[in-house]
Amino acid sequence: MISYPVSFVALPIGNREDITRRALAVLEEADCICCEDTRNTGRLLAHYGISKPLLSLHEHNERERSEEIATRAASGEKFAVVTDAGMPGVSDPGYRLVRALQEHEVEYTVLPGPCALVTALVGSGLPSDSFFFGGFLPVKAGKRRNALEQALRASHTSIFYESPYRIAATLAQLAELRPEAPVCVARELTKLHERYHRGSALELATLFASQKFKGEMVLLIGGSNALASAGRLCYTAEHDAGSTT
Repeated sequence: MISYPVSFVALPIGNREDITRRALAVLEEADCICCEDTRNTGRLLAHYGISKPLLSLHEHNERERSEEIATRAASGEKFAVVTDAGMPGVSDPGYRLVRALQEHEVEYTVLPGPCALVTALVGSGLPSDSFFFGGFLPVKAGKRRNALEQALRASHTSIFYESPYRIAATLAQLAELRPEAPVCVARELTKLHERYHRGSALELATLFASQKFKGEMVLLIGGSNALASAGRLCYTAEHDAGSTT
């Protein structure tokens, strides 16, 4: 295996079996593993019998820690960088560290692996030839409304991460803007209770107003290229992945 001073390693987004042999080999080879929450990563590593020093790397300390990691990597230490779930740097810490490594001319590599936005896109049934990922939707209602309006004007599918505590309000706002818009909410991806809720904005707003749903949420909004086939897309369905965490 080609060894790099720093390797960015994608971790499972739910099901622990969704990890590659290469990822496990890199984690075992690293001198130190950088992670968002040492407790979460520690449990996953213990599941695979890996014991390594852990260094916290999260949104509140990424700027300072990036310089430290880049300096140590330049001196010969090997680091694996992970987040709590999915791909480092995609709505998670990692971007500042990449820039620091570039500035210090430290070599690094990125291992492909699980990513919630791509998984949700494929499972949604919405057009996937062109899409936009907007990360987490803004918390403030005005900014969130602007983001939703842009998504509805777009010709491509728009994808956002959203909190389970705000998803009902977001769907209500979306239904107010365009009740017939094709929408999918993917939640608990790769886990036992994985669900794809598909339907019009109004249908899903009604569903989420009547029930409280938990778990990680991915919101997908079909653009104008999906409206022509709205009759096929606008239905509500649930899919059980049958997997275990």
